[in-house]
Amino acid sequence: MRWRHWESTEFRPNSPRLRVYKPARPGCADRLMSEETRPSLYGYTCSELEALVVEWGSKGVHAAKIWRHLYLEGRSDWETIHELPQQLAQRLHTEMSAGELPITRETHSSDGFTRKYLLGLKDGHQIETVLMRYSGRVTACISSQVGCAMGCVFCATGQMGYTRHLTAAEIVAQALHVDRTLRETTQENPALAESDHESPHHRHERLRNIVLMGMGEPLHNYDAVIKATEILRDPGGLALGAKKITLSTVGVIPGIIRLADERQPIHLAVSLHAADQAKRASIVPVAKKWTLDELMQACRYYVEKMDRRIFFEWTLIEGENDRAEDAHAVGRLLKTVPCQVNLIPLNPTSGYEGVPSDLTSAKRFQSILAEYGLPSTVRQRRGIDIAAGCGQLAIAEE
Repeated sequence: MRWRHWESTEFRPNSPRLRVYKPARPGCADRLMSEETRPSLYGYTCSELEALVVEWGSKGVHAAKIWRHLYLEGRSDWETIHELPQQLAQRLHTEMSAGELPITRETHSSDGFTRKYLLGLKDGHQIETVLMRYSGRVTACISSQVGCAMGCVFCATGQMGYTRHLTAAEIVAQALHVDRTLRETTQENPALAESDHESPHHRHERLRNIVLMGMGEPLHNYDAVIKATEILRDPGGLALGAKKITLSTVGVIPGIIRLADERQPIHLAVSLHAADQAKRASIVPVAKKWTLDELMQACRYYVEKMDRRIFFEWTLIEGENDRAEDAHAVGRLLKTVPCQVNLIPLNPTSGYEGVPSDLTSAKRFQSILAEYGLPSTVRQRRGIDIAAGCGQLAIAEE
């Protein structure tokens, strides 16, 4: 079977008319670029930043100072970087943006472990990012788009439709927002860090995991997402390990194939939700474009090419896909695929009337999967009271 890359405009079942943001031209008087039109430093890899600095007539070593200021010191007031040539400092001031996303709203869950942030973008749109604490680790749930074109019936983001892709800088900025939050938390509770550790990241509570499971379909925005993961993994920056980053897709097959062909080292999770074509298409409209058989072929290609297991996500909906026969169908479908199944009780959204499965049904589902040799976990439910759980992120776009 020949695979071809999917152009991002091919499938938008719920999409409103795409609004294109055209930056204003700089004023003729001083030729300064407005804050809204300046490119963000967060969108540059370390090598790209060095090339820019050299292009501007300065030594490449100064790029390392800028990089350290942004990622190791966690600062966005980049005008205060010390020991930069005056010409370079001036160009940074007039032509670049630090890239920090302003907080519109911060909400804390009653579970004590989850915070949700409503962050503003330069063009007036907004996105949601979630900080989740678990035993021994902190995870950031990152968005990749404003809205989503996939239209999954139980997902609040899918219900709001698609507006636009995020840039690599906007994706990175979310992780850095969580990182700054953890630095502030450490000041309140020094016991969360090792103040004398040789690594700057251990001197404050550290962001250890990224899940691209927020608003949007990551493989619909492939290039920006992969570039963002490259920036986040840079050993001189946040230094996140590839195994600490998980990308979740609803099943964009050309993206899965491209991940394998490019041998991208991050983890892949595929949202399955049904084990037959008709039912999956009723829950996940993109299955009408890429069938379940084609998806499973792509997943087998991925695990063979990458020599690693794949994660499958299954939202448990009472009476819909949580019965014993559903679990047996999953077992038969996946028994020859190196994988793990993550079971996620449905989180409520205003646009879907389904009910989450109870713990008894989830445990029964697990035990049946085990009969087929399939490992599985039941996802901890976090931040449901603030609509920060899987499938609950959404913004009311005007």
